Amino acid sequence: MACCKNKPGEVPTVLSCRYMMAYVGFFGFMWVYALRFNISVAIVCMSKVPNDTMKIEVNTTAPPEEDCGNGGNETVKRIEGEFEWSRQLQGVVLSSFFWGYIVTQVPGGWLAARYGGKIVFGAGMLLTSVATLLIPVGARGHVGVVIFLRILMGAGTGVVFPAMHGLWARWAPALERTKLITLTYAGTMIGNIFTFFVSGLLCEYGFAGGWPSIFYIMGIASAVWLILWGVFVFDNPSKHPRITDTEKDYILSSIGTNTFKDSTKMKTPWLAFCKSLPLWAIIVGHVCNNWANYTLMTSLPSYMKDVLKFNMKSNGFFSALPYMGMFVASIGGGQVADILRARGIPTTKVRKGVQFIAFVVPSIFVIAVGFLDCTQRMLAVAFLTIAVTTTALCRSGYIVNHVDIAPRYAGILFGITNTFATLPGMIAPVVVGQITQDRSRASWQIVFFICAGFYLFGAVFYTIFASGVEQEWAKAPPSDDQNNADHDGKDGEAGIPLTSMEADKPTNV
Repeated sequence: MACCKNKPGEVPTVLSCRYMMAYVGFFGFMWVYALRFNISVAIVCMSKVPNDTMKIEVNTTAPPEEDCGNGGNETVKRIEGEFEWSRQLQGVVLSSFFWGYIVTQVPGGWLAARYGGKIVFGAGMLLTSVATLLIPVGARGHVGVVIFLRILMGAGTGVVFPAMHGLWARWAPALERTKLITLTYAGTMIGNIFTFFVSGLLCEYGFAGGWPSIFYIMGIASAVWLILWGVFVFDNPSKHPRITDTEKDYILSSIGTNTFKDSTKMKTPWLAFCKSLPLWAIIVGHVCNNWANYTLMTSLPSYMKDVLKFNMKSNGFFSALPYMGMFVASIGGGQVADILRARGIPTTKVRKGVQFIAFVVPSIFVIAVGFLDCTQRMLAVAFLTIAVTTTALCRSGYIVNHVDIAPRYAGILFGITNTFATLPGMIAPVVVGQITQDRSRASWQIVFFICAGFYLFGAVFYTIFASGVEQEWAKAPPSDDQNNADHDGKDGEAGIPLTSMEADKPTNV
């Protein structure tokens, strides 16, 4: 049975096999991020508040807690945590995930390029789900067990982005590239929304003591999702048992049947990677975005509690709110980017333009947030929402850019750039923990200024050096396969073959 029924010769769209893979991938990345960041909320109610940190912002410009508006008295109710974990130790727990995450990036892309992304992604998620389920038992044993399990989770999820990039390099027609990839990765925002909102409620009302239910529920749900992954996802269109001939021919004519020929034997041009300025532009963009992104994702609940004085229920909701906007912007940005490309705007200009907006606008608003206190909590939430929402455009910028410049090596390249970009995940939570020991607005202001600095540097570097052109070192070896069309179609610089420019027009919906 085919993925959907269409008239003879009509290319299927929203119910096609490639879109079905995007839907399953969407929910997969929802659980990737739910498992990845659930501890950011859980740790707030797992840890006791030390007596010497109860006096917050004494002699600063921030008003006392009782003057923080209607929500001020909510902070009187505190959840007494089980563990005496200092702010510095909490930073270590939060960053330990990335110690494993950084190790498996390049191997994950390498394995996916040769043996397929399906098994690599699935194995990584299975390991992560099991480790998540063990965290409550481990936490009540020793904090070192939690750190070890978080390292395993990092190693498991470290392969998923390179594996998915490798899959889309084989599945995404040229002019659907942005919309399909952004749709898939939009699941990360839903994962954040689900995590922040549901975890905040489970901290207060969950079973097994509250916070353990966060790990049990999410670990089981992600394991169940693996069944869908096994049924609906295949390494390339030729291996899919239910794809129509029309859709398969459409995808292969756009990508080029020679692009991934003999992928298990292809040589990796490591030296060319090192010399490529467009690749370094992606690396810098990835690192700068991740510093601010990881800072917010791992520390936003703590900021909501320390400075804005939200209780756990409100904390979960308002921590999730920015990612609701991010979800909308991610989907919309992907659609707009591909529409612009289909209308003849060079891919390089599209990538640089959306990435510039994704860096500059958030830098303005995170600086502004640093000057707000708990009497202006709703304005602070609004500014954070605008900042985080706009960063979603990076999915139409440097995230997709790997596939633009080197489709054959997209998974490996993502592994490389994400290896560099994992360093902020290891460092940022520890830095935030050190800076915010007094839990004051002034210390959080420093955190936001650092984020803005990374955003602005990334905007300048990416705008100067990024490219949407398929690089010479990335092209497939010459052959008689005319479908490959040398990836030099009439776009002139986007690396889109003539066949795909013509075939994609009816499907821009």
